[in-house]
Amino acid sequence: MTQPFLPFTRPSIDADSIAAVADVLRSGQLASGPKVLAFEGALAAYLGGNRQVRVMTSATAGLEMALEVAGIGPGDEVIVPAMSFAASANVVARLRAKPVFVDIDLYSRNINVNRIPAALTAKTRAIMPVHFSGLPVDMDGIYDLAKEHGLRVIEDAAHAIGSRYGDKPIGSFGDLVVFSFHPNKNMTSIEGGAISTSDAAAAALFEQYRFHGIKRNAAGEIDVMFPGTKSNLTDVAAQIGIDQLRRLDGFNTRRRALAERYFEEFDCYSGVVLPARGDTGHSWHMFQVLIDFRARGMTRPALQKIMHERGIGIGVHYPSIPSLKYYQDLGYQDEDTPVAARVGRETVTLPLFPAMSDEDVARVCRELREVLK
Repeated sequence: MTQPFLPFTRPSIDADSIAAVADVLRSGQLASGPKVLAFEGALAAYLGGNRQVRVMTSATAGLEMALEVAGIGPGDEVIVPAMSFAASANVVARLRAKPVFVDIDLYSRNINVNRIPAALTAKTRAIMPVHFSGLPVDMDGIYDLAKEHGLRVIEDAAHAIGSRYGDKPIGSFGDLVVFSFHPNKNMTSIEGGAISTSDAAAAALFEQYRFHGIKRNAAGEIDVMFPGTKSNLTDVAAQIGIDQLRRLDGFNTRRRALAERYFEEFDCYSGVVLPARGDTGHSWHMFQVLIDFRARGMTRPALQKIMHERGIGIGVHYPSIPSLKYYQDLGYQDEDTPVAARVGRETVTLPLFPAMSDEDVARVCRELREVLK
């Protein structure tokens, strides 16, 4: 009997969430309204730490807003890990600032904090670490450096909703922390993002940035304080986010269990390089392994095609950012950050989402080992 196709990710939307969205649609209140306020309140309560939370249409929009509110602009430099989704650097480039790439650790895939000091210059204004795949960065090291050099920290927590650093949820502390609710993330609002901060003035600015720079007076009259963006979240999206948030801890518990099954299946198998195991604070947004395609005389697209034919989808997360054409054209060299370059060449993302069974994990590993023989 043919087994169903197993994608590398799939969102979990339940019947209650679908019914709640239908109620919002029937209400006639579709743009930003009471559901957005409720979602922001629920996120603030979930994170704790007396944080201010504002939502927007994407983490990319949130990162760009965070950089602007932090005062980043033309001529400034921002420390960025060389391994991440392109958005992590694109938002810096869009503000006419300069992303300065720092290499990563081979196993955690997080920025190598020990390499940051050598990348700092008189123009450095911020550090933007990524909690890659949901594994928290060494935040003590990051914030110690920031304090020593007078830098802002914008945490790219797109992968890390529900992750914990020690006993603290990511987003419950720190400077500016940005989450993603894209459909492939641990929770979704279809498209969406959020910023967490302890600064009420910054939160008010985010409200203006996400809606044309508009500010209302006590009488409800509007004025435009600066040319903002149009990235306010809809009530429909917020309602999905509210329902996803109530299930998030359950999602992440299952993700951790599935990741553990991968480690068990690959125990004593030398054909792949496994990611860092982390601890209970890891939310396991993705599970990636490295494969030395050059040594095997095969290509990654060929592997993807064969696995697809066997009913299994695998992703590529990600090419290293300095390997991308835009950054190559600016003079960045992939091999200046050799660990990120290797990960970019060798990484494959295996299926991982809460609805998977333990047998699904076993099937993925069986097929991959068979293909790599």
